[in-house]
Amino acid sequence: MNGGPTARRGGALLLALLLVALAGAAVAGFALRDWLPPLASSHGAGVDRTIRYILAATGAIFILGHLTLAFCVWRFREGGAGGYRPVGPRAEWLWALGPVALMTVVSEVGVLWIGMPVWAEVYGEPPAGALEVEVVGKQFEWLVRYPGKDGVPGRTDPRMVHDARNPLGLDRGDPAARDDVVLRGELHLDAGRDTVVRLRSHDVLHSFSLPLLRVKQDVVPGLAIPTRFRPTREGSFEIACAELCGLGHYRMRGTAVVHPAGEFEAWLAAQPGWFE
Repeated sequence: MNGGPTARRGGALLLALLLVALAGAAVAGFALRDWLPPLASSHGAGVDRTIRYILAATGAIFILGHLTLAFCVWRFREGGAGGYRPVGPRAEWLWALGPVALMTVVSEVGVLWIGMPVWAEVYGEPPAGALEVEVVGKQFEWLVRYPGKDGVPGRTDPRMVHDARNPLGLDRGDPAARDDVVLRGELHLDAGRDTVVRLRSHDVLHSFSLPLLRVKQDVVPGLAIPTRFRPTREGSFEIACAELCGLGHYRMRGTAVVHPAGEFEAWLAAQPGWFE
């Protein structure tokens, strides 16, 4: 560093203070407000706990790292009282392996300990009486299907897909398909009732996202992927596609309507089947 001892001392102090200020600003930015959107599902509390744990753990490492840097800048500045002293191989191994062990505990053990109960809620066996609904992603909309009055979803055939007349390719020759309810861009749910959404894609990779319900699941072509949640708030919530899926990705959205407890069945009974 150019300049005399006073200038070097001032530069080191300024850099050390800048590192401390940066750590403090980051803490203030995350601590002074809640960045998570309002919660509208039962399992979402566990998702939020996992997010907050990761923020707290990485934040602590960030702060510790900046304070260590600030200490080193000041302690080992040119002309300061500190100086370089070689260490032995054992100390080098400890300094190399210690951070690896710490990050393994933080990123694997901690996340699994907090996140596994949530995983069981989302992907575990659904309880009896759960609402089952199929959601199909296609460029650039969401298609939703409910079994009709017979409670049995009908057969589908990709060769029968027609964007206007039969967007899901329902087999008209299958009696179970005649009363299936098909909606474009609308998902209707029952407040307080476990829901299993079975996701399929007609074309490319999509991602089914309900941010306020803390639901996000990739939709992979060729697979039927279930995800489970329980809405806890009535109202309308945005369905988004969280995976870039083409030029019209920005307009691939829909609405999830959570009906008050007891009203969903009446709504579903009033819906006509696609071929009725």
